[in-house]
Amino acid sequence: QGQVVESGGGLVQAGDSLALSCAFSGRTFADDALAWFRQAPGKDLEFVSAISVPGKGYYAGIAKGRFTISRDNAKNTLYLQMNNLQPEDTAVYRCAAGQVTGYDLHDYDVSGRGIQVTVSS
Repeated sequence: QGQVVESGGGLVQAGDSLALSCAFSGRTFADDALAWFRQAPGKDLEFVSAISVPGKGYYAGIAKGRFTISRDNAKNTLYLQMNNLQPEDTAVYRCAAGQVTGYDLHDYDVSGRGIQVTVSS
């Protein structure tokens, strides 16, 4: 199923931007649908964004207008550019890859362990 390495998380202030990366190995990345999920403390895992094989982006309401998902098939890397971050965006963000573009983590074959994003007010 491959391996996943997430990077780019950290502590930022409200209104700041942050870019997450997710490097995949051991799978045919260009054939994968990709996605980001997040889980805030005490809350369920939620869908953030997905990108299909041809590159079409899908966004949850919490991400529309602020987050941009992209992929670089040459680098086997998925990105999530997050702008105007707010304290409610504080969560562990996880990336995932699979055969279909879905809104549930179970739609994907492999996912990362997650990376912490903390937004202070």
